[in-house]
Amino acid sequence: MDMERIESPLLSTGDVASFLGVSRQHVVDLCDRGDLICVRVGSHRRVPRSELDRLLGAVHAGKLTRDQERSLWLHRAVLAELVENPEDILARVGGNLQRLQAQHTGRGMTARWLDQWQKVLDAGVDAVADVLTSQRPAALELRQNSPFAGVISEEVRSLVLASFVRHWRRDHGQPRKVTTGGNRRADRVRVSG
Repeated sequence: MDMERIESPLLSTGDVASFLGVSRQHVVDLCDRGDLICVRVGSHRRVPRSELDRLLGAVHAGKLTRDQERSLWLHRAVLAELVENPEDILARVGGNLQRLQAQHTGRGMTARWLDQWQKVLDAGVDAVADVLTSQRPAALELRQNSPFAGVISEEVRSLVLASFVRHWRRDHGQPRKVTTGGNRRADRVRVSG
């Protein structure tokens, strides 16, 4: 995108992250996926204010990005397991969280999200269920940093993703393929047993 075509003020990815209450890396990921238009100024990404306004409008209108909606579908499957056996699931997720916290000590963004998950888990089943299904920006970001690995089986995960692909194609008209592996943060809700 040409700089001359940008009429609104340019914001750093850090500014956008602060405004949205998400990590800077999440904003970078949105830019890299094309969900948030940005321009390069030297080696830095800059986001037009109009893009932030567009994104906020979409969030307020309940429109999720493909990755956000995909993560929501996976976490709905996690919710089914949670309501069936809350003590076991919370214990398993608590163990996952402790392992992740031991790996990510300090004050970085990952440690921050893990601390927020700990507060949610400490608040009990209802708070966890709310975060698993909410479309609020904070819940969307928390689900991108999920400690729920291993809660649903690989078979259930595959079925949910296949169902999501059909839904996305039908309701959004975008026949893009869903990736089921790799290192993308949305794939961290890996549901292998």
